[in-house]
Amino acid sequence: MNEQDRRQPDGCERALNEAYDTALLDLDGVVYAGGEAIAHAVASLTAAREGGMHLAYVTNNAARTPQAVADQLTGFGLPTGTDDVITSAQAVARLISEQVPAGARVLAIGGEGLRVALRERGLEPVASADDDPAAVVQGYDPTLDWGRLAEAAYAVQRGVPWFASNTDLTIPKERGIAPGNGALVEVVRIAAGGAPQVAGKPQPPMHRETVLRTGARRPLVIGDRLDTDIEGACNGGVDSLLVLTGVTTAAQLLAAPPQHRPTYVDADLRGLLAPQPPVTPEDGGFRCGGFRAGAAGGALVLEGDGAPLDGLRALCAAAWTAAGDGSCAADAGKALARIGL
Repeated sequence: MNEQDRRQPDGCERALNEAYDTALLDLDGVVYAGGEAIAHAVASLTAAREGGMHLAYVTNNAARTPQAVADQLTGFGLPTGTDDVITSAQAVARLISEQVPAGARVLAIGGEGLRVALRERGLEPVASADDDPAAVVQGYDPTLDWGRLAEAAYAVQRGVPWFASNTDLTIPKERGIAPGNGALVEVVRIAAGGAPQVAGKPQPPMHRETVLRTGARRPLVIGDRLDTDIEGACNGGVDSLLVLTGVTTAAQLLAAPPQHRPTYVDADLRGLLAPQPPVTPEDGGFRCGGFRAGAAGGALVLEGDGAPLDGLRALCAAAWTAAGDGSCAADAGKALARIGL
């Protein structure tokens, strides 16, 4: 999908769950935050599945096994099998297995999900840089301590090939935004130098793993992060829906560079069950519903009235068209305040 194709958000005359055969759903910030389901997520996904849409859960969180994730979702009232869960641990394990001998030892700095994924690929997880590993891999683990990070640094300093499940700097939790695996990867980089091969979103290995496991023909990526979910969809050439239940704010969306611009935007997963209103050029600006947005003097201007999300969609079109780098979005405070975002 080229830059011009992503200049403004698209409309969709049919409900999204009818227009696409498979939803590729991020978890943290989309379906749940920590141990709590996000408002409207369970009801919306249940309705989408009952309407014939395949639900697949695609997460950069490598800490837990697919079975643990499936059990949690089932506990929320979303019956889920392990085949419906795709993790960055699975993607990075496949990537490593393609570069080291069968049965090789891998220094695993992460949770049980990472170790299970490595074993499924015929690799042996080990805990020390002195265990002669053929590779070192980092994955998210909320219990990680200094000693395990030090083992990763020692291995990388010795020239052991370095991999990371993902490099998300943050992760949404019930109490707020917490450091993610990318922050811990940075700790090792500061100590040892270099950079790991990354498998998770937005990198191609994660998209490949998802397609191989789901068989999706017309997928819709649904996420809350511009730099992983939406960029991953852009890299894979598929459409995307950004929901505003996680880390991305309306202001950040307006300032998004081309590779971070979603096809659709909605407040939460209820947007999956409805058509997306068209955004159309009008008098040098863009109209969506009852709102018209444009750029004047380097600032975004919003006129009209209606659903706040329509105002945001019109503002996205104006910001992304007026300046390809989104620079005019820097002065969007008044326009966003007008719609309460």
